Parts: sequence; structure tokens; C-alpha cells
Amino acid sequence: MNFNFLSPVSDLVLAHNELLSPQALGKKLKIHSTQNGIPELDDIDIVIIGVLENRNAVDYIGEEFELDEIRKSLYGLFPGSWNTNVADLGDINKGESVEDTYFALKEAINILVKKNIIPIILGGSQDLTYANYRAYDGLIPMVNIVNIDAKFNLGDSTKPIKNNSFVGKIILDQPYNLFNYATIGYQTYFNSQEEIDLMDSLYFESYRLGQVSKDITIVEPVMRDANIVSIDLTSVRGAEVSLNQKYSPNGLDGKEICAIARYAGISNKVSSFGIYEYKPSKDDEITSMLVSQMIWYFIEGVNFRIKDNDFSDDSNYQKFITLVESEELVFYKSNKTGRWWIEIPFLSEINNKLKRHTLLPCMHQDYLDACNNKVPDRWYKAFQRNCV
Repeated sequence: MNFNFLSPVSDLVLAHNELLSPQALGKKLKIHSTQNGIPELDDIDIVIIGVLENRNAVDYIGEEFELDEIRKSLYGLFPGSWNTNVADLGDINKGESVEDTYFALKEAINILVKKNIIPIILGGSQDLTYANYRAYDGLIPMVNIVNIDAKFNLGDSTKPIKNNSFVGKIILDQPYNLFNYATIGYQTYFNSQEEIDLMDSLYFESYRLGQVSKDITIVEPVMRDANIVSIDLTSVRGAEVSLNQKYSPNGLDGKEICAIARYAGISNKVSSFGIYEYKPSKDDEITSMLVSQMIWYFIEGVNFRIKDNDFSDDSNYQKFITLVESEELVFYKSNKTGRWWIEIPFLSEINNKLKRHTLLPCMHQDYLDACNNKVPDRWYKAFQRNCV
């Protein structure tokens, strides 16, 4: 595989790794080094790729950054009893232009996803999610993106792409592959009413910070349906991170963001996972440790994936049918995991995006609501998107 655009993990990190316990994660990884080159990926399940690109950040003033502190923190953690193999492929450096960096990242993700290897992208600015999305062109017909963010990042799609407007580009640039875009942890006062209305009119999903903090389990079905998960570190509250990273007094706490990372890992569909907007500072240990723990929980989640979405065998699930406002809703419950799905019907008279009965992950509560004659919100939005 041609990964010539990747630079190796720094000698400083490798020297630090030598001093760690033999049981530490850093000793279990395959690492791209100057001495040994890029490791073989034949038995690898997950790879870590840094992307040192932040030029499309709205507040970019020429600053450079590196990811050594995150790697030191991550390598020093102890793995769980995992059977997943992880490699660190080093970093994609800034290209001549931002588009060059996008191209390199897109190529890397495309190659890895084709090989059933999950990339964890550690990034500068979150507009890199656009390149991540474009890597799926031709891979799968429709893409679901989940963004953990205080903002929707829809922006003005007529202007050049920035880290606060990349979603507008994803929606409007051809080829049109986006089926659902969900935002978790948004804070209303950071989003214009126009953007909030646009999210509603497109039937995209959004979960306010208060909803998520009240019941973190509501993000699980959304994650189960995601292909791409993108985390903006500004969604984490200021008290949890170091000086440069502080953004808002309100936000997700450390436990919540790690739980979300684990849900992303457990999802059988998530095939790329990115953490963006990392800004090192002199007192950086706390942010780098938090990012490391998020990565740890994602890997832990991947390790506990269970194939529970095979509905061709009746013994794998229970089927429930309920009537809501003369609409027949069909639910499935996995016998393996207890997780729930709801059927989105196939509409033959319209040019249907899904082309078949599609099962949408949901919660037990959605079934209970349906029994009380209430249409589940996720079902309604997916049904409407399907009709557009």
C-alpha cells in the first residue's frame, strides 16, 4: 500500500515508549518509525493517523501543532483484554495546499476502509471531516455522519470551506451521498435560528447538550447507524481541558465524551472515527490524556462489537408490530444484545433512496412510545428524509 505521504512517529515519542511498562499499550502497537518504516497491516483492525492540518480554521493565524503529547499519554495506558490489533501510522503533514492534505487523507481512509481497517483520525481543524466523507465516494451508496459538537457547522456553503461550515459543503457538493447528519451535544446559543431551522427542514437529527447529559444512552441508536463519527473537542466543557483548549463553561464532561466514544466503537457500522480541534498548550497533559482515554474507549468498544443485526434468521430476534395513527410500525429486538430496531417502509411510488426495507436502530422507549400511540421521532425523520 502506498502511504508515502505519512511521516513517522517522532523519535521523542519512541524514546518515551521505550521507558514504559512491557504491558503498556505503546508496547503492543505496530508503529511507523524512521528506522522500521510503515508496518504491515495484514492483521491490523484499527490504525491511528494524525493530520497536522489546521489552515481552514476560522481563527488560524499560522500556528503549527503536533500530536506527541497525545501519543505519549496513549502509549502509557494499559490495554483491556482486547483481541484487536492497533497500528500507529504516524502523521499526514500539511500539503502544499489544504486540498493536497484533504486528498492524502481521503486516499488513506479509502484504502483502509476497503481493507476493513478502522482509521482513528487525530486532527487539527474539523473541516477534515469533509475529506473523511469524500473517502466514501463509490464505497457505499449513502453515508450517515454523527458529529459531537456544540455547533451544527452548516455555515455558508457558497463561501470557501472552513471548520465552521464544512457540513454545508457535504450537503451540497456532488456526488450527493449523505443520508443522515446528526449532531450530539449542540448548545442552542452557539447556533443561529436559521441553522436550527435548516436542520429541522432537512429532517436531520440533533440532540441538545441537556438531553445528552440527562440520559447518555440516547446517543447509542444514533451511533449504531453511523458510518463516520467526528468529535469536535470544543464540545467538551472548559473545566475538563487545558488552557488553549477551553471554549465554553458548558459542554460534555470527561465521562460523557468517553461513553460516546465507546458507543461509537461498539457500533457495527462505524468505520472511521475522528477527533478534531486539538490545540496543545504548555499545560497540555490534561487534554492529551482526555483524548487518549477517548481513543482507549473507542478501541474498547470495537473490541466488544457483536453482530446482532442479522435478521434473516428468526431465532436471532423477536418481532413486535404496533399501530400508530393507522400506521403499522414494525419493531425488532435482538436476542443476543437486547438492542432494538424499527422498520422504515419501502415506498414504491417514489424514487426511494434506500431501495429496500431498512431497519433503523432505536431504543426500547421508542417501542413503548409507539404502544402509547406516539410516533418515534427518529422513525419520522428517517421516513421524511427517505421521501425527499
